[in-house]
Amino acid sequence: MAAPKILMQRALDRPGESHVLEAYEAGGGYRAIRKALGMSPDALIDELKKSGLRGRGGAGFPTGTKWSFIPRDSEKPRYLLCNSDESEPGTFKDRWLLENDPHAVLEGMMIAAVAIGSHLMFNYFRGEFSYPLERWRAAVEEAYRKGYLGKGIFGSDYDLETVTHYGAGAYIAGEETGMLESLEGKKALPRNKPPFPAVEGLFRSPTVINNTETLATVPWIIEHGADAYVQYGTEKSRGTKLWSCSGPIARPGVYELEMGHDLMEFLEGDLGGLMEGIGLKGVIPGGSSVPVLTLEECRGAKLDYEGLRERGSLVGSGGFMVIGDNVSAVDCLLNLAHFYAHESCGQCTPCREGCGWIEQLLHRILAGNGTQTDVETILRLSDNMVGKTICALADAMAWPAVAFIKKYPQEFAALCPEPVDMQSLAAAIGKADHILPRAS
Repeated sequence: MAAPKILMQRALDRPGESHVLEAYEAGGGYRAIRKALGMSPDALIDELKKSGLRGRGGAGFPTGTKWSFIPRDSEKPRYLLCNSDESEPGTFKDRWLLENDPHAVLEGMMIAAVAIGSHLMFNYFRGEFSYPLERWRAAVEEAYRKGYLGKGIFGSDYDLETVTHYGAGAYIAGEETGMLESLEGKKALPRNKPPFPAVEGLFRSPTVINNTETLATVPWIIEHGADAYVQYGTEKSRGTKLWSCSGPIARPGVYELEMGHDLMEFLEGDLGGLMEGIGLKGVIPGGSSVPVLTLEECRGAKLDYEGLRERGSLVGSGGFMVIGDNVSAVDCLLNLAHFYAHESCGQCTPCREGCGWIEQLLHRILAGNGTQTDVETILRLSDNMVGKTICALADAMAWPAVAFIKKYPQEFAALCPEPVDMQSLAAAIGKADHILPRAS
């Protein structure tokens, strides 16, 4: 059974106008929210649970379960927050949605708001998203003019308002509690958990935070039913997923695939393979923070949550970055380390110091002044970072560091002027290997 284009069909059917409300409704838009307004909150949440939709922002947490965490007996207002702060290097699928189908995101937000009993929604944008922000604001204005937002939406007795907020481009603001702090007018410093946002989120009130792609998927599920959605994907990875594809490939771009698609078939088929004269060194399948896969690990790998975990990596945000054999693994890692050292908020010592030290050590190695001790120090630093900070930024640096050294040790050794004892380096890699993702 061919997977439907759940997230891309309107853009394919109406290129250049899919962002307009008229085109959105012509393709079936805003039918799902009308249906949702006639359902109970519990029925909506149960439908999302049944669908198996998992968060598309990186964590992969079940969406319906997250909605169900909102306390029903709270006297505080409830808030719905869309995370459009797409900051993960190699990821641009949310930007594509906001530019080409903003009404799908808006309708998904509406349904989520009704499900949790929220009357005020927020969409937090990455500061550099000027064009997507323009499209989004136009879509919101259209919705207000039609009476789809404001008092008594769609002729019901349900009031729903929305606020658009954009940050200043801080990667850390994409972490959900850092985003809450930013929305409250403070530095985007992640909060300790618990309490979790569902209990004490924005303005210390119950809050649900979902990724842009996650919310854009919700209208299709409500309109067609969870039973239709679970026909696609795998038992534990339902539906379809957007992948942001970049690197030395023939056809880069955003692709929608059914979960469980074969990685190499995708690379050699849809993406057209690598550019002439370049071989495949590896693939980072889920954005810069997930471990790299070697050519051998890519063979037979499935693009779903369990399939990539079995190979020691993650779906993450779907940033599918192809690495050619003309690129140094050490250069790749330094590029990532520079990003994470720059973007660390500095709140936690293991992250603040660890990311910076890893970047400095990689500079030393690339300059030809490194030693085996430097390489092993990167491994030890990584082991001291994972799981020891408030948010996962330290993990996002440590996982690629250990993975690149583990999978391309000869390239690190070749840059050290003194001979490297590969046996003792392998032992050091073995001590840090336990931090990498494993099949559960």
